[in-house]
Amino acid sequence: MLLKCLKLKPLMNPTMIHSCNISSTSASVTKIHRTKFTRTYPTILVKPDGSSINIRYQEPRQIIRLPLDLSTLTEAERKARMEKRKPRQKIVVQEELEDSFNSNRYLKFIKK
Repeated sequence: MLLKCLKLKPLMNPTMIHSCNISSTSASVTKIHRTKFTRTYPTILVKPDGSSINIRYQEPRQIIRLPLDLSTLTEAERKARMEKRKPRQKIVVQEELEDSFNSNRYLKFIKK
């Protein structure tokens, strides 16, 4: 009768390990659970559609832009993008100067 009143709990099996179920939502909110990890720097990642996210990157950069997929653009937009990629030609302007300077005209202003 006394044993029924106490209701002793059985000891836990030492081989049983309680595991933590981590989902993608909890992983994005918490910190990196490592004792040693490489140095990472806060960086802004800009997607082709214009949205941006804050990430950790192994090199010290402020911003990273992902390239735009040209196959998703219309033909007119694709041509405009390709024109912007071409190197600009430098315009060289050569002026022909007519020199009519005569130094003998100014000899009278030189003090001896």
